[in-house]
Amino acid sequence: MPRTLDGQITMEKTPSYFVTKEAPARISAMSKDAKLIVVVRDPVTRVISDYTQTLSKRPDIPTFESLTFKNRTTGLIDISWSAIQIGIYAKHLENWLQYFPMNQILFVSGERLITDPAGELGRVQDFLGLKRIITDKHFYFNKTKGFPCLKKAEGSSKPHCLGKTKGRTHPNINPEVVQRLREFYRPFNMKFYQMTGHDFGWD
Repeated sequence: MPRTLDGQITMEKTPSYFVTKEAPARISAMSKDAKLIVVVRDPVTRVISDYTQTLSKRPDIPTFESLTFKNRTTGLIDISWSAIQIGIYAKHLENWLQYFPMNQILFVSGERLITDPAGELGRVQDFLGLKRIITDKHFYFNKTKGFPCLKKAEGSSKPHCLGKTKGRTHPNINPEVVQRLREFYRPFNMKFYQMTGHDFGWD
């Protein structure tokens, strides 16, 4: 990490910290005062998105359905598939709470980042003790992408949208498979809502 001067905040990000077993202990050893921000979204949408991403790189992978089920007849979900495991947020959070108190963790709703980016980033600014500078006027909705983009990037007059790997069209998944995944994640979601004190409305 670069040295942080007074009046500065150093940030670092990766999607894999939250789900990596060793990460909480390592980060705690580096700084017990670290503030943690975790962006979460409906785990069913998340697993489909994960599959879509992999499919774009490896078109020969098995079907979504065959990866989802250990046994299609019984409807048993294959929890050895990492894409399924990631969405069991309550399990990952238990690991983090052994090292960090809940008041040092902010959970940001991926859905609200799309419907109300300024509101959700307002929560982030408050959590970090920053003055609220980012507001609605900084965003516009990009119909092609299907989510908000920054009106202009820092130091540029051009608008800034996330790259072409974001906002991909998801494949059509059998509604029964989606329903079974909803049932599978429901108890974990309920536990996660209890732990965080926040209902993300994924059901």
